[in-house]
Amino acid sequence: MRRILVLSSIFALAACGFNGTDADQEDQSTQAQAPAEQGEDYGYDTYSDDNLADSMASSDDASAADRRDTIADPEDRPVMQAQVVLDRQGFGPGVIDGKMGMSTKNALMGFQEANELKTSGELDDATRQALAQWDRIPATRVVTIPESWGRVDYTDMPESAEAQAELDSLGYTSLDEKVAERFHTTIEVLQALNPGGKPAGMAGAASAAASPSPSPSSTGTDTSGASSSIFRAGQQIRVPNIGADRIEPGALQDRDWQRTLASLGVGTEQPQVDRIVVSKAGKTLKAYSGEKLVALFSVSSGSSQFPLPIGNWDIVGEAYNPDYQYDPEVLGKGSGEVYTLPPGPNSPVGVVWIDLSKEHYGIHGTPDPETIGRAQSSGCVRLTNWDAARLSQMVDSETEVVFEA
Repeated sequence: MRRILVLSSIFALAACGFNGTDADQEDQSTQAQAPAEQGEDYGYDTYSDDNLADSMASSDDASAADRRDTIADPEDRPVMQAQVVLDRQGFGPGVIDGKMGMSTKNALMGFQEANELKTSGELDDATRQALAQWDRIPATRVVTIPESWGRVDYTDMPESAEAQAELDSLGYTSLDEKVAERFHTTIEVLQALNPGGKPAGMAGAASAAASPSPSPSSTGTDTSGASSSIFRAGQQIRVPNIGADRIEPGALQDRDWQRTLASLGVGTEQPQVDRIVVSKAGKTLKAYSGEKLVALFSVSSGSSQFPLPIGNWDIVGEAYNPDYQYDPEVLGKGSGEVYTLPPGPNSPVGVVWIDLSKEHYGIHGTPDPETIGRAQSSGCVRLTNWDAARLSQMVDSETEVVFEA
């Protein structure tokens, strides 16, 4: 029987650096009330009784054919549409932004390899033809931000480990950041999709004010001073049409992890893989079922101080929403105070840690998704939070891990 050991320990990670280690760089869904034990104040409104994803979950599948976007997107967005499809199929384009960047090219090469096409990394004719079966999936959709998201406490993230250790969690700094991560994009892309604070295509969108004024419901109530948000709870906005976000009822016993997956737009229906291969040169992580490539994600890995440990490794456990022990000596920063940082999407290791048999090394998320593939890590393999969460459901203790130059 395939299984994985779930870890609950605090990690002191020699290979994974603290903030700043990067070297450079209208569908109004019915909002079913979440059960009380799921914690509505976490911003977790369920999509429906048969899908425990959040209320903004993808609604263009056959079972939800009657839930259609009533605000047509006025723009043709071919690259974003390809990114959305690739993301749904397990070939992560990183941040969905409608641009042909490195992560999108990696995703295209993964899709091309899986479909026995020339691995050009471009949207060539053969690739467009192969992707055409998903042409019905639009690049964007319109959602309503749950009212409960206005009751979340958002907190500006202090720079020092000492100050971060004093927080209850390393959560989102604003409602905008939370929405952006939910839809695998950036606040800037959301602004472009919602000119004047209204979904592109909505009457008056072009002539509306630059952005709606932040309201108390969007800024939270944290006394440390959360960042003001452009968007607000209850507002309709246009977002990238990510999918593969269905959470199978009964699939998860850990409600906190279920809420995390919902907040990342990541579903539980993922393929099981036998082998993952991380290429330092290619900046990719490939996941195989047998000999078939079933997923690819762009990664950051290694640095001159903490190089990627080339070789074969085992997965010895996983930790969901882990605490993080910041030890400057272990991290190669000299002596100093050791701090235990609370969990959260803005943790140095993101929302999940996949522990490897190489001491202090693992595969994990990041608070800075836009830096993936464009900045060095401190030795570990770093992915976007949503890709790391997805990968964590594909692997177990029998999955072989290969690190190659």
